[in-house]
Amino acid sequence: MAVDIKSLNPNQLNELIAKAQARQNELRKEKVSKLREKINALLKAEGVTLDDVFAGRAPKARRAGATGTAVAAKYRNPANPEQTWSGRGKRPNWFNDALKAGKKEKDLLV
Repeated sequence: MAVDIKSLNPNQLNELIAKAQARQNELRKEKVSKLREKINALLKAEGVTLDDVFAGRAPKARRAGATGTAVAAKYRNPANPEQTWSGRGKRPNWFNDALKAGKKEKDLLV
């Protein structure tokens, strides 16, 4: 089944894309279902459970820096000393506002 996509208007093209994505999702679900059946049959044939197979697995390694520990503050809001920023991630509004007001980054260092 060949479809000449050059002859389709934008609405027809969007409809075709939506149908193709829906079909792709159906095929994926069918594949997963068949795979699940194969795995269950294999486990049953071997006389084990999924927990037996994966018991004692080490937990996933965490990314470096994702330890959940707080990073020391590098900048402090002169208008409200309780507001700090580590210098990582998106700049807070107070930091941008201070820069716009003529402050320099070094003026905001802790």
